[in-house]
Amino acid sequence: MKPPLSPRRAFLYSALIPGSAQSILGRHKAAAIMLLVEGMSIAMLRESAADVREARRMSGDSLVTTYVDANGDALAKPNIVPRRFDPQYVHSRQSHVEDWLAFIVANHLFSGADAFVAANLWDVPAQLSLRLGPAGARLGATLTW
Repeated sequence: MKPPLSPRRAFLYSALIPGSAQSILGRHKAAAIMLLVEGMSIAMLRESAADVREARRMSGDSLVTTYVDANGDALAKPNIVPRRFDPQYVHSRQSHVEDWLAFIVANHLFSGADAFVAANLWDVPAQLSLRLGPAGARLGATLTW
């Protein structure tokens, strides 16, 4: 029996769109997991990018805490709290974006590798069984060549 996709094509399909080759190969749970991870990663990438935009936009801001002293007299110069979004904060937010991009790339590569292996092992019949006994549970696998 030939698989619906060649291993090379399965790798390319899932490397481009995680879970696509798994779905074609009948591994719908794996495809759903790959798509779920991809969706969550993209959502977190967008959140991290929004944090970077906010930090850059507010990097020059400062906050006036008071215009009067403890006695209630007006101050010549208001008390100002230094800016919250300093360059190190902006840099750390940029690092978060880079981390999520790396995670998305890793998910694409992992999905492609999983599809490649699944296409190579597509015709290997395997049966898994779980047996409960007095000594505990036993997991067994049967492979037919």
